[in-house]
Amino acid sequence: MAQSSSSPRTAPPPQAQQAPLARPGQPTQPSHGPLHQHVLGELRRRIVSGTYAIGDSLPSEATLCAEFSISRGTVRQALGTLRSEGLIGGGQGRPPVVRSRAVPQPFETFLSFSRWAAGVGRVPGQRTVEVARRGVQGVAADALGLEEGTPVVEVLRLRLLDGVPAMVERDTFIEPVGRLIFEFDPDSGSIYDHLISRGADLHAARHVIDAVAADETDAGLLEVPAGAPLLRERRTTRNAAGVPVEYADDRYLPELAAFTIDNTQDTSLSMVRFPTASAAAASLVSPTAGRADAAAFADPAEHTEHADPTDPTDPKQEPSA
Repeated sequence: MAQSSSSPRTAPPPQAQQAPLARPGQPTQPSHGPLHQHVLGELRRRIVSGTYAIGDSLPSEATLCAEFSISRGTVRQALGTLRSEGLIGGGQGRPPVVRSRAVPQPFETFLSFSRWAAGVGRVPGQRTVEVARRGVQGVAADALGLEEGTPVVEVLRLRLLDGVPAMVERDTFIEPVGRLIFEFDPDSGSIYDHLISRGADLHAARHVIDAVAADETDAGLLEVPAGAPLLRERRTTRNAAGVPVEYADDRYLPELAAFTIDNTQDTSLSMVRFPTASAAAASLVSPTAGRADAAAFADPAEHTEHADPTDPTDPKQEPSA
């Protein structure tokens, strides 16, 4: 699809796509892969779609075994994953209760909303508002290490889950990477998958997660009042040489997304607080720094240059064991 590099591109809304959803009590279609993954995906879809509302009890293990024609151990494996994701709770001899509809997003999937959505049984979608080549300004210039006015490619998209607005995506790419987007229809799928297929080096990422009030653009796209709280994830992506290639500001409806970090004692993550202009944002520092799936990092522009060396929140100190 041809796109102008001098003016924004406006795209019409795509046709909503809806994943087929089995109804409780009806036989489900067989699925490739482990049985517990099939059951997990089906139960997760029912929860996030509202078939099982928050506070509702899930069917008993015996009922689920009969519905899916599987063993009790397979059902318990699927339910265990739902518990670890925070979608269900309770139990102790009684059917588990739905606690949340927010589907967790692990850090390893941050670089692709589409992969994350598909991986948790949702149908990803997007509506492109603009793709434009313009001079970089403000925070994006700082994060990318560019002089203000340097040409970059900016993308503004609304991301959908099962046809429902879920996140506003603001991406700024350095021009050599961003120009590849003009040969791609961003309404058709994942920009990251396209860039990687064209040889773009997207090696590592740093993340900051905080809360922000919806501005007028967010409110219009997400269909919420201006000032409504949103969950924001800011990301700086670098190539293998450590050069910043992308700065992103993604704003999620908090009831539709959550973020998880899995770690072990061997690769523990230490909590360090970094002062920001709006609030003290929590960031996670990992001994495996440089891996996009290892941890979240604060933007370098937000570090305090003259922190108290005795202050335990000083990001320049070594993380505690």
